[in-house]
Amino acid sequence: MSPRTIGLPAPLYDYLLSVSVREPPVLARLRAETAKLTMAMMQIGPDQGQFMRLLVQLIGAKRTIEVGVFTGYSSLSVALGLPPGGRIIACDVSEEWTAIARRYWTKAGVAKKIDLRLAPATRTLDGLIKAKGAGTFDFAFIDADKANYDAYYERCLKLVRKGGLIAIDNVLWDGAVIDPAKRDADTRAIRALNRKLHKDKRVDVSMVPISDGLTLARKR
Repeated sequence: MSPRTIGLPAPLYDYLLSVSVREPPVLARLRAETAKLTMAMMQIGPDQGQFMRLLVQLIGAKRTIEVGVFTGYSSLSVALGLPPGGRIIACDVSEEWTAIARRYWTKAGVAKKIDLRLAPATRTLDGLIKAKGAGTFDFAFIDADKANYDAYYERCLKLVRKGGLIAIDNVLWDGAVIDPAKRDADTRAIRALNRKLHKDKRVDVSMVPISDGLTLARKR
């Protein structure tokens, strides 16, 4: 929804990038190509990509899940932070957008780390659960259709291990979450999940105001 941190004046955000972000050239090229697309607003910002890469390094993640790939910036960011044997199960339904992702995964030398599964994400996640994948993943990133956010969250909560981390994108929804005039299904779904996570005793939670809002939920 927002490719940069909402609420920050442009000069301050530019300063943040200039003294904080260390964006590998391959990521910068992918971001530039994605910016030319009509759906470019779906792209996460470079500060968020770097933040998630740091998160997987901090928790020593090896097995991760991504729900919603788009052109692959987030999955590439995470893959670059995984050890040589690390792996991402990447869920999406678009051959068009993920074709761009595949190109850049190959350029970056991380294609073998990413298992792209083109199918409804609930089907892929249910398959992982049935294959005894519950409790075997370290990290999950959810950034797909908002109406299904709760369904993705519940499945990812089963799949991550105790102490594992789930990151949920767009939780501020460009400010729509506090606009009473916004009553569309996506906005209502995000509001509902935000309220649920606030009280969910199964996780430790923090909403971080980076990009369009990122909630971190650590499984207890």
